[in-house]
Amino acid sequence: MDRKYVLVINPGSTSTKVAVYNREVEIKVNTLEHKKSELERYDRISDQYSYRLYLIQSWLERENIDRSSLKAVVGRGGLLRSIPGGTYIVTDKMVEDLRLGISGEHAANLGGILARGIGDEEKINSYIVDPVSVDEFEEVARISGLNLIERKSLIHALNIKAVSYRRAKELEKDIKDLNLIVAHLGGGISIAPVQRGRMIDVNNASEMGPFSPERTGGLPVGSLVEMCYCGKYSFEDMKKKIKGKGGLMSYLGTIDAREVEDRIKSGDEYAKLVYDGMIYQIGKEIGAAATVLKGKVDSIILTGGLAYSNYLVRSLKGMVLFISDTVVYPGEDEMSALNQGVLRIINGEEKPKIYEDEVMF
Repeated sequence: MDRKYVLVINPGSTSTKVAVYNREVEIKVNTLEHKKSELERYDRISDQYSYRLYLIQSWLERENIDRSSLKAVVGRGGLLRSIPGGTYIVTDKMVEDLRLGISGEHAANLGGILARGIGDEEKINSYIVDPVSVDEFEEVARISGLNLIERKSLIHALNIKAVSYRRAKELEKDIKDLNLIVAHLGGGISIAPVQRGRMIDVNNASEMGPFSPERTGGLPVGSLVEMCYCGKYSFEDMKKKIKGKGGLMSYLGTIDAREVEDRIKSGDEYAKLVYDGMIYQIGKEIGAAATVLKGKVDSIILTGGLAYSNYLVRSLKGMVLFISDTVVYPGEDEMSALNQGVLRIINGEEKPKIYEDEVMF
């Protein structure tokens, strides 16, 4: 049988998304839901491997996708050691680190393990693409201001890289010939200067940069320290305030930007002030990213769920117009991004990377 399909696997905490592509065309897609009672049987996330593998194989059978028609398998990248961006062959050492949770346990760790399992059975290559552990920082970007703390690269790498490649294709240029600023605008906000394909800096969306629907972003550090030691809040309380109950949730009691915009349309001046405050901080962070690129910016890209908002996009464009043109790619299509990473290998546009050769010890 002709091997023509790419199988994409994206494990989440309570589901596993699966899709089959023929080149850029999505042939089949589904979300395999997992009952909480089923997952509670397993002590560690890696122990769920056989359970999720069986569900994927059963889905392929139901959809009449013969596994001998698969050309490659790609899984969502998990929490690995720090590595540069790219498409990686899943190796023994990578599987070992994903099973151990070398940088933390997360459902995405199963992506590479599941891809390897199916790939080995079918004797085809298995890959991951641009995991969250991607680190392409310039060394100067790691300096925080306190010698006990280092700025770290924690970033929406998969989507930021995917939209960078998309923009390069639209401009009919190689990504290595472009300087871009990509603003991933979702529950967390990552704004990265992308210099010739490398994400050389970023705000850690859980600790720094603009506030978002549910996160505080950067805060006045003195006041934050006072809150921590006032005796009113526990360690867990503070963690939730920073991530989960911060941002729009803190001010307006919702993380739904559409609801906030409806309130603004109804004349809620406070909702407008807070929402404009978030947009203001996003624009300011884009401006900061422009300085990292010394003002040489070919395009600004707005992506993620908040990029569906005409109000937000219009306001941001007005703020950053002097820097460069702005393009909008709303939403986040992780499945397509994973497939595109493999297609770049199949098409000979990139060479696959080897985890052991690229790890930054």
